[in-house]
Amino acid sequence: MNEQTYKMVGKDVSVYYGQKRALFDVNLNIRQNAVTALIGPSGCGKSTFLRTLNRMNDTIDNCRVTGTITLDGEDIYTSGIDVVELRARVGMVFQNPNPFPKSIYENVAYGPRIHGLARHRSDFDRIVETSLQKAGLFNEVKDRLQEPGTSLSGGQQQRLCIARAIAVSPEVILMDEPCSALDPIATARVEELISELKQNYTIVMVTHSMQQAARVSERTAMFHLGYMVEEDDTDTIFTNPADQRTQDYIMGRFG
Repeated sequence: MNEQTYKMVGKDVSVYYGQKRALFDVNLNIRQNAVTALIGPSGCGKSTFLRTLNRMNDTIDNCRVTGTITLDGEDIYTSGIDVVELRARVGMVFQNPNPFPKSIYENVAYGPRIHGLARHRSDFDRIVETSLQKAGLFNEVKDRLQEPGTSLSGGQQQRLCIARAIAVSPEVILMDEPCSALDPIATARVEELISELKQNYTIVMVTHSMQQAARVSERTAMFHLGYMVEEDDTDTIFTNPADQRTQDYIMGRFG
């Protein structure tokens, strides 16, 4: 499979926080329209790598990224890249639901407004409705669009955040433990949503749940102590991993 088949490609990616090295020469190819799960013990570099994919690490003092990461063959760390535009193309959903202190409608309309994707109320209405539908939330909130986003349940808030990410028409959606703050019913709904979204988006997801990775991802990458131990089809990782550390983690022997 050549590089053109992949949506994003990381080559020899290392991350430093000051003098401390957090990631060591990670190589990972991310398939288009598939879910790639990043697993491993706490503090092993999963979220650090995830944040390199839309340059969220730029916001951290003394953070330095080396190696190359490409999106459709273009190095996203090259000079002249518009980081705001990059983060519209590579959206992010965080661990804890974080709706803006605005109405449900304005949470979704905010991104298209600042990126100039719509001008007229009818355009915003269409984007808001479509994004909420894609996030599986529209029928639940269609009569409450002017209520605060924070008035929703935790699971609904997370789906609102997914709708907010979708609203700017991203190509890739990064999810950093998107279900860790949710109850089992809300988690099941978000997992169902992820399976639907991969038809139109490339998804990279950090998760501590082995069961979740097995349920929703096609590819899984195992991280340990800042290294990517291995990456393969999810079924292979869970049934016949190549590295003993992966086997130990899956069997609950550490982490």
